[in-house]
Amino acid sequence: MFWYDGKLIENDQIALEITNPGLIYGATIFTTLRVYNNSLDHPLTHWQQHCDRLKRSLIKFEWPLPDWQEMIDGAEQLLTHYPILRIVVFPDRKIWITGRFLPEDLTIRQQEGIIGWVADSPLFRRSLADYKTGNYLTAWLALQQAQKQNAKEAILINDQNHWLETSTGNLWGWKDNCFWTPPDNGTILPGITRSQLLNWLQQQNIEVKQDHWTIDLVQSFESIAYSNCGVEIIPFFKILNQSQNLEFNPKHFSLNLLKSYFQ
Repeated sequence: MFWYDGKLIENDQIALEITNPGLIYGATIFTTLRVYNNSLDHPLTHWQQHCDRLKRSLIKFEWPLPDWQEMIDGAEQLLTHYPILRIVVFPDRKIWITGRFLPEDLTIRQQEGIIGWVADSPLFRRSLADYKTGNYLTAWLALQQAQKQNAKEAILINDQNHWLETSTGNLWGWKDNCFWTPPDNGTILPGITRSQLLNWLQQQNIEVKQDHWTIDLVQSFESIAYSNCGVEIIPFFKILNQSQNLEFNPKHFSLNLLKSYFQ
């Protein structure tokens, strides 16, 4: 079941023109959100922030804006069936909305942590990193390679070997009674959950430093986690970094500070 071009379609196939730039070049923008309590208006759903993200990208790319009411109609059709929605906008204004379920082992991941893998090849460098476009090939390739290493997430780096983000979310570290996150300087996707957490932590008088994640800095962290709108906060208990394995405490008290935002 999905929504496309103003209609709810109850099968698993979509019809696109063979000349569609979204099909040929990945020329789409999208956002992924988790719907809380089956409501777009729930404060944790951040519906308006997701719409604003889409609008900023559309304006930057000089694409026409979609019918926002149609987007609401499609989302409301699907949110009763799926807790996570992926909203895609094509250059011709058409809207495509799909839904999916939360990972079956999400609670275990949140409590026990996961293994991460550092994607240390230039093959995994993202283009237009600060926009959520349909060309997500490099992040997808990195995640596939991570899974071959028995890891659940890939960590993307730049040419200076600075850790940037995961294939699906933003990074958080803790040391010296302070959170650390890589800077929003055009090399990462500044996630909506990341933005909301930054504001919320400031309101709680909890310091956050945005700085480049060198390997020396990473090794000094007491805990590391990643965030996104679907899974909230997922800690790492081990990260595979070339020949070196880094271990962290997935039950560190700092993680409860981040998780409390969602409570």
